[in-house]
Amino acid sequence: MQIGFDNDKYLKMQSEHIMERIGKFDNKLYLEFGGKLFDDFHASRVLPGFAADSKLQMLMQLADQAEIVMVVSAEDIERNKIRGDLGITYDNDVIRLIDEFQSRGLYVGSVVLTKYAEQRRAVSFQKRLEHLGFKVYHHYVIPGYPTNVSQIVSEDGYGKNDYIETTRPLVVVTAPGPGSGKMSTCLSQLYHEHKRGISAGYAKYETFPIWNLPLDHPVNLAYEAATADLNDINMIDPFHLKAYGETTVNYNRDVEIFPVLNTIFMKILGESPYKSPTDMGVNMAGNCIINDDVCREASRQEIIRRYYQAIAGVADGTRGEEEVGKLEVLMNRESLTPEYRHTVKPALDRAEATGAPAVAIELPDGQIITGKTGDLLGSSSAALLNAIKVLAGIPHEKAILSPESIAPIQQLKTQYLGSKNPRLHTDEVLIALSATAANNSEAALALEQLPKLKGCQVHSTVLLSTVDRNTFQRLECDVTCEPQTM
Repeated sequence: MQIGFDNDKYLKMQSEHIMERIGKFDNKLYLEFGGKLFDDFHASRVLPGFAADSKLQMLMQLADQAEIVMVVSAEDIERNKIRGDLGITYDNDVIRLIDEFQSRGLYVGSVVLTKYAEQRRAVSFQKRLEHLGFKVYHHYVIPGYPTNVSQIVSEDGYGKNDYIETTRPLVVVTAPGPGSGKMSTCLSQLYHEHKRGISAGYAKYETFPIWNLPLDHPVNLAYEAATADLNDINMIDPFHLKAYGETTVNYNRDVEIFPVLNTIFMKILGESPYKSPTDMGVNMAGNCIINDDVCREASRQEIIRRYYQAIAGVADGTRGEEEVGKLEVLMNRESLTPEYRHTVKPALDRAEATGAPAVAIELPDGQIITGKTGDLLGSSSAALLNAIKVLAGIPHEKAILSPESIAPIQQLKTQYLGSKNPRLHTDEVLIALSATAANNSEAALALEQLPKLKGCQVHSTVLLSTVDRNTFQRLECDVTCEPQTM
């Protein structure tokens, strides 16, 4: 797989730029972290070479300068809001994130409950956090936020919020998901710091859109595809253009809120440190692209993947037609069709030839491997088995799983566990293969190939079961499906 992004350069340049920004204020910077601090697989897909935990690696370089403040909305806790990609509630994700940060040597100073109104679950969560030894602060709903600046920047607005005690020059403000109140928390702290005679600063760190790439660059279009459900639209930053005569890219929400932010800055600090939303950002990713063609192609593939996710979501009732329409517009802007994804046609051709569901996997060298639905294996299992056999150099006709080893699992499923489908799912195939590997060197060799599937592309002609989808995701394959059921 070709590399288009220099991750080492990014880590160095990004950490230096943040330290430079800290120096422009009173050695105190509140840095709003947008997106994911780790497991940023979108960035690693559209910028091949970008490590999924790059932001975390960068923070680790600043570990002695930084502390982390976790922000979560008490309203989200009260209604048990779920993080979609992980399937866990926001309160549990806060604990998970804290554990991850601390395991990397990063200091987590406190947790802020925003929109706090003594909600029952929020109170319980606070007790849980305090039992673990964390300080917990409360921020409240401000009437008229974010437009009523006189109310916001007053003792009845930010003044009512708890002041978060911090000890380090870089305060990273992050959250389990959007809408948690990261920006408001940062600005509230500026208000309280100013009252204490400290001229603290604010900056925003989001990877996308990349401000110094063209508006219609596929990397930026892929960001629009990723946020099609949020109505985010990339646009030229009009404030930056007016102030500097320079064309940069931002997105609609930051552009829309900037006049309000600018007024808040002036109200708190006496003047605004920024002339545009772009000025607020610190992202250096655009300077670390080393092969633009590779990143363009990777981003086109991401747009198609997002399209398939949307149409599958419409089929299972989790997404709306409007999102699909936006993605079709983005595909048209790049003259893309579904078949531009390399695994789509081979999977459809195999399904047509066999009259049953099929799966295609693109290996790292570009070779396409398919699998069909049979009596013993589902199409996902067959394709997975075929793929690791090819990677291991095992001839196709050589069986590494005998019918005798599969039969007991089928019997368990159908006779004792009540399943109507005797075919083995991907996880069951891997378990059977593991058991076989003890006495079969080729089965053991095939298992050793599993790490090579990382980043491979998978397409199914039907919606995958949760089990098969989860297996591919754990193998870090990128999966798409036709919006068809079995």
